[in-house]
Amino acid sequence: MTERWDTRLAELLRRGLTGDRVLWVIVFVLATVSVLVVYSSTAKMAYDAHTMRTTAHFLRQQLVILVFSLGVLLLVQRVNSRVYHKMARWVYYAGVALTAAVYFIGATTNGAARWIPVGPFQFQPSELLKVATVMFLAMQLAARQSKIDRIRIVPSWRFWTWRSSPEQRTIWAEGTYPILLPVVVACAVILPAHTSSSALLFIASWVMMLIGRVRSRELFKLFGWAVTAFLLLVALNLGRSETAEGRFATWVRLWVLPQESKPIEDLTDTERSMIAIRNGGILGEGAGQSAMRVEMIHPESDYAFAFFVEEYGILLAVALMMLYLWIFFRAIEIFRRCGTAFPGLLVLGLALMITCQALLHIMVTVNLIPETGQTLPLISRGGSSTLFTAVALGMILSVSRQNDEQSHDRPRGESLYEQEKRGRG
Repeated sequence: MTERWDTRLAELLRRGLTGDRVLWVIVFVLATVSVLVVYSSTAKMAYDAHTMRTTAHFLRQQLVILVFSLGVLLLVQRVNSRVYHKMARWVYYAGVALTAAVYFIGATTNGAARWIPVGPFQFQPSELLKVATVMFLAMQLAARQSKIDRIRIVPSWRFWTWRSSPEQRTIWAEGTYPILLPVVVACAVILPAHTSSSALLFIASWVMMLIGRVRSRELFKLFGWAVTAFLLLVALNLGRSETAEGRFATWVRLWVLPQESKPIEDLTDTERSMIAIRNGGILGEGAGQSAMRVEMIHPESDYAFAFFVEEYGILLAVALMMLYLWIFFRAIEIFRRCGTAFPGLLVLGLALMITCQALLHIMVTVNLIPETGQTLPLISRGGSSTLFTAVALGMILSVSRQNDEQSHDRPRGESLYEQEKRGRG
């Protein structure tokens, strides 16, 4: 009887967990780490007299989020990528509309409007928009692969010639409107509430264009435009530039000025996270033994990696970091096996978003970059980030499953990976 049930369970897992098996292992490992981190790190919140809740409450809450998100992942990975191709435009429009709506009907925390209240939960539509933009850009680049090396996407800085010059009208019609403008709009809508998320989306989109064979000269021009726009925002004090300036000044001060002993309450979040990392050492203090969890502002979200190091040590923390890099390496392998451009670009764009977000989070905790507020994907406490990370992983696994089944729409010519190889040759 036991053998029969074991056989049935194995068969259910084989049918349900399709696609790249290594990615499935990474997902379950990260979900397990999330449970450990949230349960221990929320002790400060549990002992807060204003919350009147226990660590068990926050654990149950995170388990509900993880179970729901993994359920969504299972559903998403069963849908063929051609469906995502058809949905991309409308999901993108919905993401832009909802993210813009946040500034009028959303909840504001620490001066930033990011969430739309949905009953007892808070929905962060910018997480949806990041995934939607990758989908939309992948669709647009894939549709133009036959002529992408001839398309210009960045118009002249002389804006008064955009309507009068036939050349500029062609640039707008062939490249700016379909490829560049959706990315600019998405970044601009996210920027006022979450500068680092806007920058993360721009970086992922820029790399997607590079992989999608957009002309290098155009990409360098786009990067120059982006730097100029950022400096202009800072100069005009628009968006959250004042907050960004403050964080940058704090980061510089920690590197430049000698740090003297001072009370724990005067330390910055980053200083507290570095103390946590130092306390952890090689092997860590042990599960539930963190001393800094009471001192860090958000050990369960913004500084989850530092908290993990304190309790489990640098060795396991490096292994955790390798898991995020492994996601991108598996995505490269899936990309190489894709027969058409859209699924390949989709996979690389989504994997790049997840890996870069994790690396940004980790670099903040060790003071390599200023504070960003980026969570650790699939580990930090939070609903929207966990849910849409699961959606992104589900799409990657969907493409992987179709590679195994050879059920992609067959290309008429060579694949994007073959075109990349031929271009380098």
